[in-house]
Amino acid sequence: MSSRISIARPQGASFSPDPHGIGNSRPSSGYRAADPETPVDKLRYYAKQIEDYVEIYTQPLKPHLPTIGRFMIIVTFLEDSLRIVTQWGDQLWYLQKHRHFPWGISHIFLILNVITMLVGSGAVVTKRHTEYAVAGLLAVVLIQGFGYGLIFDLNFFLRNLSVIGGLFMVFSDSMISRKKLFAGIPSISETDRRKYFLLAGRVLLIFLFLGFIFQGKWSFGRAILSIFGLVACIMVAVGFKAKWSASFLVITLSIFNVAVNNWWSVHSAHPARDFLKYDFFQTLSIVGGLILLVNMGPGGLSVDEKKKNF
Repeated sequence: MSSRISIARPQGASFSPDPHGIGNSRPSSGYRAADPETPVDKLRYYAKQIEDYVEIYTQPLKPHLPTIGRFMIIVTFLEDSLRIVTQWGDQLWYLQKHRHFPWGISHIFLILNVITMLVGSGAVVTKRHTEYAVAGLLAVVLIQGFGYGLIFDLNFFLRNLSVIGGLFMVFSDSMISRKKLFAGIPSISETDRRKYFLLAGRVLLIFLFLGFIFQGKWSFGRAILSIFGLVACIMVAVGFKAKWSASFLVITLSIFNVAVNNWWSVHSAHPARDFLKYDFFQTLSIVGGLILLVNMGPGGLSVDEKKKNF
């Protein structure tokens, strides 16, 4: 039987490895087949190498990034609570004399702010009732802006937009799949809500760096840093290489924060000390939001996510 059945590959010119013509003989135009000598291919190669190294060396920190990010976001609220308590008389004097708060209302204003910031910060760190905690801290940001008359100050406005972006990142990080409260009633799914909050958080986080670009004296070094920072901000906003660009902003803002907002080097009696301390801890909060972005990724509404589908 075996002598009558040939299992060898047919010989001769009539054999075709692709008899139906469905193969593609053209060379691939993809990344791996591109000419390695072209500048674009080199740039892609080195960018991929950098991403791989960052992923490898940050792997031990990855499980701790959510906790680090959450704590850094709420640290500005803890510092603000401590400052109100330790400067109680000065706070009352400012609100009553300059903001014309009636006696008693100023006390209630400060007490509510301190309680909300402490309770909300604790809930954010422990991941308990995060929705209510974020809502309370958002209310504090808005109320303090109007209460202290700083809502129309450009620097304050941009910084607080970034702080709000960080709180949105906390809210996105805490979202898990939950059942609808009322069956049959149309509602936005938890996944869709998370995508929109991540998008809003990404966009708002970059406003602090934009404020840094458009304020202060210009120099050659500042111009170079501003160009790279602006490119990174745009990449974060649209979600293109978002983890890499957010990591760049984390490093840049951390160095800038220590170098410029060094409140510890100013005498305790100097009036600039409180402003530097305020800016320092607010920048820490924004860095915390960027750390959460590095951990979670840009979300569904981003270039990075769309590229996975093609």
